[in-house]
Amino acid sequence: MAVVADSFALGPLRTNCYVVRASRDASEAVVVDPGADAADLRLELARMGATCAGILITHGHFDHLGGVADLAEGTGAEVWMPEGERDLLERFPDFAPAGFPGRAYTPDHLVSGGETIELAGIAFECIAIPGHSPAHVAYHADGSLFSGDLLFAGSVGRVDIPGGDWDTLLDSVRTLADRFPPETTVYPGHGPATTLGEELARNPFLAELRA
Repeated sequence: MAVVADSFALGPLRTNCYVVRASRDASEAVVVDPGADAADLRLELARMGATCAGILITHGHFDHLGGVADLAEGTGAEVWMPEGERDLLERFPDFAPAGFPGRAYTPDHLVSGGETIELAGIAFECIAIPGHSPAHVAYHADGSLFSGDLLFAGSVGRVDIPGGDWDTLLDSVRTLADRFPPETTVYPGHGPATTLGEELARNPFLAELRA
C-alpha cells in the first residue's frame, strides 16, 4: 500500500518538506527535508496525531536543512543525511546566507546509497543520485520517490553551483528510470509532485535520455 505524503513548502525558498506516514491514521511519521519552520511542523504533526520517528535529508543545501536542529531537538528524532555533505549541516552558519533561519546540528546516521532505513513502519531505500550536489540521495518507499533537487516537474536541479555536474545528473536520472517503474510518484524538493514516466516522456531537460 502506498505511503501517505503531506507536503509543506517552507522557508524563504518555499522548499518542499514531506511528512510521510504508512497510513492516514498512523501514529508515527518520517519528515523529509525540514528546510525551516520546525515549530509549524510540530503543530502539523500534532494535528495529524503523529510523532516524528525520524528525519531524512536528501542533500546538504541550506534550504533543506534550516529546520533540522529545532525539529530534532524538539522531538528527539534521529537524523539521517548523506555522509559526503555532513559538513553543510554541522557548519550550517558557514554555508547558509546571512539571516537564513537554521542552526548547526550533528546527524545521527550517515548514508551514501544502498541502505534500507526502517522508520514508522516504512522501509525507505536510499539511492545515490549525485549531479545537483556530489552526495545527493533519494529515498524510495512503496512507489514514492523523495528526490530532493535532482528532478522536478518539467525541470531538473541546477548544476551551475559548486559540486553540480550535468552528465552526472543525467546518469542519476537514468539510474532511477532503470530501477523504478514509470508510475513511481516523484516528490521533488520544489514544485508539484509528478511521476517518473511523465518526466522521462516530456521533461525538456531529459531529451538526451529519449534520444
